[in-house]
Amino acid sequence: MYKFDSGSASGTGGGGPWEAGAAGVLLLPSGRTVRGRGLRRPLPAGPSPSYAVHLLGRRPPEVAWESRWLRWPDFWLPSNRAEAREVFTDAWERAAGERVEFACGGGRGRTGTALACLAVLDGVPAERAVEFVRGNYDAHAVETPWQKRYVRQFSG
Repeated sequence: MYKFDSGSASGTGGGGPWEAGAAGVLLLPSGRTVRGRGLRRPLPAGPSPSYAVHLLGRRPPEVAWESRWLRWPDFWLPSNRAEAREVFTDAWERAAGERVEFACGGGRGRTGTALACLAVLDGVPAERAVEFVRGNYDAHAVETPWQKRYVRQFSG
């Protein structure tokens, strides 16, 4: 399983905008933190995101914070892969100083796939990124074979 020593994380020293270890929070090797969640569940206790990426097949509901919609049908891949790369890169950059959240309906397939792509951007080898997210976010993240392949082919 691909894990890292959080004591060696650089940047914010592992604290980041989200509290490491909080519900749904993924601590990346650089020390950046991002939160994943399912929109069908209640908003977790604690601070709200400052920026969210909604990974849904249809327009998401309005939220009180800045958000972006990336069209992504359930169990599939982003409708526009070039746009997805742009969104992931922007979110990864924002995660250095903002509370960034990725959310889909259940918080596993699309969210896990997006988090694995962020892990690649953060330096995790693409062939290990799904394992990294499953070990550090949700054991069932990245649900379909094509989502796994998408991550393996994603380059940082």
